[in-house]
Amino acid sequence: MSKKTVLAVDLGAESGRVMAVKFDGNHLQLEELHRFPNKTVTINGTLHWDFLRLWSDIQTGIEKGKALNPASIGVDTWGVDFGLLDSRGDLIGNLVHYRDGRTANMMETAFNKVPQADIFAQTGIQFMPINTL
Repeated sequence: MSKKTVLAVDLGAESGRVMAVKFDGNHLQLEELHRFPNKTVTINGTLHWDFLRLWSDIQTGIEKGKALNPASIGVDTWGVDFGLLDSRGDLIGNLVHYRDGRTANMMETAFNKVPQADIFAQTGIQFMPINTL
């Protein structure tokens, strides 16, 4: 089996990193290329991800890995938030953090409009206050 290198972007709630994963045909070797803090920003009482800084740090890590000629790049994130894009693909607004209090008790409100079983049948999502429909 041939040698291969891929890059992995891992974003957690409090930090992120870009890793090189090297496979020599028998063994995997991990190399941290770039680690960075993931700090939140509060604007007018709403908790946001600092997306522009995260994007910059991701690009820094990928740039460090370019010399390794990666076959692909994979991304793993918290997966519970989203951003809205306009018709050009530009971000419409700041990304609200899942720990922001604006969604407190929203599951109950949703279940009053749509039965929990119907939501699960359509989405398969686990019912946790941090998850987004």
